[in-house]
Amino acid sequence: MEDMRSFAYLCPNCKKIVLAQRTRFALGAAAVRIECDCEKSELRAETDGMRFRLWVPCGLCGETHQAEVSNQALLEGRGVGLACPKTRQLCCYAGDRTEVEKAARELELRAEKDRCEEPEAFTDNVIMYEVLSELKDIAARGGISCSCGCKDYSIAVHRGAVDLICKDCGGRLRLPAATDEDLDRLCCQMKLVIHKM
Repeated sequence: MEDMRSFAYLCPNCKKIVLAQRTRFALGAAAVRIECDCEKSELRAETDGMRFRLWVPCGLCGETHQAEVSNQALLEGRGVGLACPKTRQLCCYAGDRTEVEKAARELELRAEKDRCEEPEAFTDNVIMYEVLSELKDIAARGGISCSCGCKDYSIAVHRGAVDLICKDCGGRLRLPAATDEDLDRLCCQMKLVIHKM
């Protein structure tokens, strides 16, 4: 049996996984179109002999993304995952059948979870809670001040950051609060200094 390569993407219209296979020969011979059963989206791939250009319908943001990958990356080994530039999550897979089917199941589960969840107030609720808790501890030991000399400040909480604002000069210190790294960075601080305007 001729060696096959698999493709998977999440249809932006019906939100179902589109999974298809093509032979290496077919991929190298002509442009390939992989259409969803709902007929509202299709993945296209064409090669110049060196690189593949793909047009990928994105079930995460609803747009169609264009990507280029080497022939070797697409036709050899485990394959490739292509990310949505808006959500930064993988939205398309191409390569070895087992790997692509596994990745497609994960994509389907993630999309289902996203549909069921209400949008969160923060990028990561747990990280934001921990950052605010750490700020409370730093403040309790008198570790927050402004370079103007004032120790009175207010807090503005955003989706992925916290601002400390000096009540005297209006100076502002932004603390990212979206990732584990943001939290680790804050936990290393004994004092926080707001820079005067």
